[in-house]
Amino acid sequence: MNKVYPDAASALAGIVQDGQTIAVGGFGLCGIPEALIAALRDSGVTGLTAISNNAGVDGFGLGQLLTTRQIKKMIASYVGENKEFARQYLAGELELEFTPQGTLAEKLRAGGAGIPAFFTKTGVGTIVADGKEIREFDGEQYVMERSLVADVALVKAYMADRAGNLVYRKTARNFNPNAAMAGKITIVEVEKLVEVGEIDPDHVHTPSIFVHRIVVNANPEKRIEQRTVRAD
Repeated sequence: MNKVYPDAASALAGIVQDGQTIAVGGFGLCGIPEALIAALRDSGVTGLTAISNNAGVDGFGLGQLLTTRQIKKMIASYVGENKEFARQYLAGELELEFTPQGTLAEKLRAGGAGIPAFFTKTGVGTIVADGKEIREFDGEQYVMERSLVADVALVKAYMADRAGNLVYRKTARNFNPNAAMAGKITIVEVEKLVEVGEIDPDHVHTPSIFVHRIVVNANPEKRIEQRTVRAD
């Protein structure tokens, strides 16, 4: 089975549809699948629910899909750095399911592991727990969180072999492994493609069983969210 596609548009072809739930890896602009996000924008699909730590910045990353109004709902833990995100939410134009960052990571991991729900102390006594089951364990209250499974996951890795075994690079790993697990179909953007057997099995971060399609973007922009330089 050939998992490698010539470009991001062809990797998404026949997969993305209106109204889908899309999980997207990344943290801020670190480790985002830049080419796949741009191709998703160009596909014209609408009514998306996007699961991501945040939504990039205005005009880049998932921020592009907010500008084009392709996202109807965000499941995220952070809305900073994106004025259009905040504007749409405050104007009632965008649904938002606020989720604590660690809880969001676990909801994706659990969904990928086939665990339908779990209990956590995070959010008890706040609006995060509104409408959710609360249960007591060992004298402490816990809120039940439903896991997340996405129709499609868009993931960024540093390297893949042709079978789809993935290696992430440093902090760009962030939410990508969990998003990869949670997708019914997982499409991965990589900088480097190698042959099967070239990656030491002990160095594989996400095994190929989770990966369905691969596209190479050897020279991503890797935009810096906030550049700070030392004064002369």
